[in-house]
Amino acid sequence: MKNSKALVIIAFVAIYVIWGSTYLFNKIAVTELSPFFLASIRFLVAGSLIMIIAKALKKSLVITKKQLLNTSISGFLFLVHGNGVFVWALKYVDSGFAALLAATQPLFVLLLLRLIDQKPMQKKSIIGVLLGVFGMYLLVSQKEIAVSEESLLGIFMMFTCVLSWSYGSVFVSKADLPKNFFVSTGYQMIIAGLILMIGSLGFNEEWIAPNLWSFKVQMSLLFLIIFGGIFAFTSFNYLLKVVSPEKVSTSAYVNPVIAMFLGWYFLDEAFTTQSIVASIVLLTGVYFITSRKRL
Repeated sequence: MKNSKALVIIAFVAIYVIWGSTYLFNKIAVTELSPFFLASIRFLVAGSLIMIIAKALKKSLVITKKQLLNTSISGFLFLVHGNGVFVWALKYVDSGFAALLAATQPLFVLLLLRLIDQKPMQKKSIIGVLLGVFGMYLLVSQKEIAVSEESLLGIFMMFTCVLSWSYGSVFVSKADLPKNFFVSTGYQMIIAGLILMIGSLGFNEEWIAPNLWSFKVQMSLLFLIIFGGIFAFTSFNYLLKVVSPEKVSTSAYVNPVIAMFLGWYFLDEAFTTQSIVASIVLLTGVYFITSRKRL
């Protein structure tokens, strides 16, 4: 029991802190590499490494047709659309601002649960979502955030990515997937990586050999593969099976705080007093959602 509690805590730290930093590293990488090419390399390498580790740990890689279909669906929702298109949109939107848009995810998850399961929202959940939306409004309404036509397109596409990720969270919590979270993650990443590679070829993206990447891009990809991919995404799949989807989605409230700070520190993105106040409001929203009673 203690071990499972410790695993849940470690997994939450992974999706809160590590994923919060992936916005920065994706932003750095996408300045030099084509977005779908970048995402395909990231997931194919991470997925292959996961499968090698799973095999070394003597985990069964056997998968049924139904599990393969469900894994393909979840891989598309999370990694192809939810992440691949999101990385594309980062070409037009600041990393911190992008993380703020992702903060709408808990709202989508709760609404989807309401529509699909007709699951009532508890008072604490409603208060948490309202605080989250208000905190996001404080962040987005700042005069320092300039919006161009390209930014509007990026913002719109990011909202579709958040919806895709939110539905994926609900889908995975109910779907028949490989029992081992590591194996499930590996299949999702390899399938998504192949789809993204086809997409990259279809859009005639430029493919650049790793030895021609700058050092900062090489280090960014290494972080995204090992920590953002293998460690954090496996933690995410684990949490979707042991806690409620809306609790897992609270990472979307914490990620912007970390992403904005890193974007401000490393990329000179705007980080104002209003941003700090908004971040506090967002974190308060997290408290209300995560402290609610399970039905």
